[in-house]
Amino acid sequence: MLDKVASNIKGVMSKLAGAIFIDKRLIDDICKKLKRALLEADVDIKLINHLLDKIKKKAKEKVKGISKKELLVNLIHNELVRILGKEGYALEFVKGETNYVMMLGLYGSGKTTTISKLAFYYSKRGFKVAALGLDVHRPAAPEQLEQLCQKAKISCFIDKNEKDPLKIWNKFKDELKKFDIVFIDTAGRDAINASLVKEIKILYRNITPQHMILVMAADIGKTAKKQAQEFKKAGRVSGVFVTRMDGTAKGGGVLVSCTEVEAPVLFLGTGEKLQDIETFSPTAFVSRLLGMGDLETLLEKAKTAIEDKDKKKIEKSLEQGKFSLMDMYDQIKAMQKMGPLGKITELIPGLGGMKLPEGLLDVQESKMKRWKFAIDSMTKKEKENPEILTSSRIARISKGSNVPTNEIREMLKQHKLIKGFVGKAKDFDLEKLQKGMASGRGMSELPVDKKTLRKLAKKFKGKLPGM
Repeated sequence: MLDKVASNIKGVMSKLAGAIFIDKRLIDDICKKLKRALLEADVDIKLINHLLDKIKKKAKEKVKGISKKELLVNLIHNELVRILGKEGYALEFVKGETNYVMMLGLYGSGKTTTISKLAFYYSKRGFKVAALGLDVHRPAAPEQLEQLCQKAKISCFIDKNEKDPLKIWNKFKDELKKFDIVFIDTAGRDAINASLVKEIKILYRNITPQHMILVMAADIGKTAKKQAQEFKKAGRVSGVFVTRMDGTAKGGGVLVSCTEVEAPVLFLGTGEKLQDIETFSPTAFVSRLLGMGDLETLLEKAKTAIEDKDKKKIEKSLEQGKFSLMDMYDQIKAMQKMGPLGKITELIPGLGGMKLPEGLLDVQESKMKRWKFAIDSMTKKEKENPEILTSSRIARISKGSNVPTNEIREMLKQHKLIKGFVGKAKDFDLEKLQKGMASGRGMSELPVDKKTLRKLAKKFKGKLPGM
């Protein structure tokens, strides 16, 4: 996500943290590089100039007890967060009540795929979810929605022959009352025109949805501003889902544009899979741009990836103090669902900014696949009690799975380490950790606390004075 932009911004922060003196030449150089990075992200030039003016002004200030580096690192961090929007936007749903969510967007924005992702996301959080197809204009739109919902194991209501969206709504509205959340697919156009606006307004009056979500592709850049404004005129837009954030540097333009017209970004689509969805937080987004990771998104991905039955199975094993190779197998499957290891490491604090050897993560992923083959070639007893695996048994497994014996031994060593860690982490209180992170106290005058600033400085290979 915005890899080049992130790399450039990290370079700016690294230069600032490593500088011995803060003089005019350094500030001018930092501003020049920061401007180039944000322009590449398609951020509006007025916002960029406003940020640079603040940096130049702050560089002249002196605050007792706070170093100039500290002030500037804090300023850049907080200003990047500010231009991306406010925190706290979220869709509120109550179980046991039917909530209707109408999806809006132009052709090609990814509305139908987005519905399947959102439906999957909320079904994993215990909601009873369904999708309703009211796109009667695009060829095969009902069929596409049906196929995606089947993949997500979500109830889908469509009528392939009816061309009046209101009639389809009236046909299914009583059945839809059985669900907590109903995502409604609507028709798009090549551009916002009178017929599209009229259809949206008619559907809105008849369905009275609790939320309307606008779907926009990240590659449209700053033109998102006009699109968001026009859709807001057609109906009450609750927020925006930005798709294709994995394939463009223009995502910054969309995020900033939505903030300017007060259409908060709620979710990001980061790939083609059902699991490639993230809730949007400006603070977490900037944290990743700066290479500091995003633990909250990592936990969200894990929650979505791990099946309930696998979770219960693992919890039962932990309660009994066991961790078999089959448990390890399930964890491997869950990790693969979370996406490529390269994406996962971006979210882990401490790894987000690390320069890992090229190709290392790809090798590890392929190795994990071979581990699966090796486990499949074992007997049930061997899977549950890997300590019985002698050299002759390992040779047999190697021959049956076509996995080298040294890789099987490496897997067994890894299992032993994980099992030891699991034993110690049995009583680990994740909820307590999250609450502790959320209630951190910082310096009274700075939105970013001192501990966070220290982390920033360390990531950029410099140690700020007084920290």
